[in-house]
Amino acid sequence: MDIADIQGLTVKYGNFVALQEFTCRLKEGCTGLLGPNGAGKTTLMRCASSILVPTAGTVTINGNDLYADPVRAKQGLAFVPEVPNLYELLTVDEHLRFVAMCFKTLEVYEREGDELLRRYSLLEKKRDLVATLSKGMRQKLSIACAMVHRANVFLFDEPMIGIDPAGVAEFKAEMLEGRANGNCYLVSTHLLDVAEKLCDRVVIMARGQKVAEGTVAELRDRAQMESADLEKLFLSLTNPETTDAPPVIPG
Repeated sequence: MDIADIQGLTVKYGNFVALQEFTCRLKEGCTGLLGPNGAGKTTLMRCASSILVPTAGTVTINGNDLYADPVRAKQGLAFVPEVPNLYELLTVDEHLRFVAMCFKTLEVYEREGDELLRRYSLLEKKRDLVATLSKGMRQKLSIACAMVHRANVFLFDEPMIGIDPAGVAEFKAEMLEGRANGNCYLVSTHLLDVAEKLCDRVVIMARGQKVAEGTVAELRDRAQMESADLEKLFLSLTNPETTDAPPVIPG
């Protein structure tokens, strides 16, 4: 069963097409979203979280239309942007409580909040204002906010940028546990080695389109590059000199 279904997402700004007919069905597990700068990954993430309304296309989360019924759809959806947009005059604890209240999981936070803070090295910062946090700590708080409302669909846009090694290890462990519990993750990253190790499947974008989708083994077969690692596959499939338009390799 598809937990999240993205169909035909298109975003146009005048004559410029930022995203063109992007389609992807996400099941439980982790899907890596890869692409060079300007490929359309962040535009896709913003559409898939309803921050940006597309020119055309649909997104369903757990069977709920994200644009027609956003409240119901977002009950199961969590999004962590590349640059956290947090309430700076709240304390760390107040911020997490506010998110928990919005998603009616305050009782869960009351019971498990300190453990969540501990996992992301935020327990000692519990009473500190968000405005005083470092970039890495802000990113950890943004991830903790995504975990606090018990979503099962997670969208992460470059989540590990600025986080220390311990935080990265905790984030990976959290994802592996969530994947085992049937959660669905779409993770945009430039860290190809991490994507190859962590993700069940990858989607590669270039120039606003999906150019490839599948496991690394499937991409090797389709690109006829036996034994190539993900980096070599990525460079080949996104090279603008090899083709005038990105060939779509269906998943």
